[in-house]
Amino acid sequence: MSHTLYEASVLRVQRCELAVPGSNPGMFEKAMKSGADFVFLDLEDAVAPDDKLSARANVIEALNDLDWKGHGVTISVRINGLDTQFMVRDVVDLIEKAGHKLDTLLIPKVGVYADVYMVEAMVTQLEMQQGLKNRIGLEALIETALGMANVEDIARNGASGRLEALHFGVADYAASNRARTTNIGGLNPDYPGDQWHAALSRMIVACRAYGLRPIDGPFGDIKDPDGYKLAAKRAAALGCEGKWAIHPSQIALANEVFTPPAAEIEKAQRILEALKEAAAQGRGAAALDGRLIDAASARMANNVVKMAEAMDARAG
Repeated sequence: MSHTLYEASVLRVQRCELAVPGSNPGMFEKAMKSGADFVFLDLEDAVAPDDKLSARANVIEALNDLDWKGHGVTISVRINGLDTQFMVRDVVDLIEKAGHKLDTLLIPKVGVYADVYMVEAMVTQLEMQQGLKNRIGLEALIETALGMANVEDIARNGASGRLEALHFGVADYAASNRARTTNIGGLNPDYPGDQWHAALSRMIVACRAYGLRPIDGPFGDIKDPDGYKLAAKRAAALGCEGKWAIHPSQIALANEVFTPPAAEIEKAQRILEALKEAAAQGRGAAALDGRLIDAASARMANNVVKMAEAMDARAG
């Protein structure tokens, strides 16, 4: 094992992240009670330019007035891009007026680490100014060719600061690469397999190397639950911890896919117990159900058990 290790910065349950337009306050309370682990109130793509200011005011009111913590929800806001006139005031107003209620900010279209650094510097100064006790985390959307080209650098440098997670924004990523796609997050029948596999895998490896959470992005066809589940299962198989929901009907699907089954948790616990007994007898490996298990088995089993414990704690 290398002496260079990056531990996970913050452990959060993030099986499902529900996207809610900031311009539609009628959806906020429903989102809070929806069963999603995360909710992000959106000030960016889901809000028309003429509605940006009113959406920001809606979001600040919702952060202050609704009991997100009481419903076990981690609350995030997707700010506008660094290339817009809205970003600076998004960050300033959110933290000055509701920073004590905010868990994370989601930065869209991150292309280079300096994009994260700019927002982080603002957040740090504003936290000091407001005397906030909570530490506001940052998450970044990797959704451009530039962002994917620099994803390792973004993860490596961001891991030492507030950055907690990277999200794969498949729609803008497809547009940035001029990819031919028939559905946001869906498969193109002209491609022999999953055309998002390489990009998603690259982002996940960068996250796992530097202690960040990898989250898969949206699936556009809300009338295709089977397609959503298949996309979620592909992401989970690669190592993602969760996936976006753009409609409440997708929440239960994500929670199902990203929650370890009871049988998997039970087996992981048995693996750890068997290796504990083997260690007490001076052995580094053991046999369980006719298969060899060793230290690598223990690391995989620990991942399952820790996530199950975190989910139990959230439910409690």
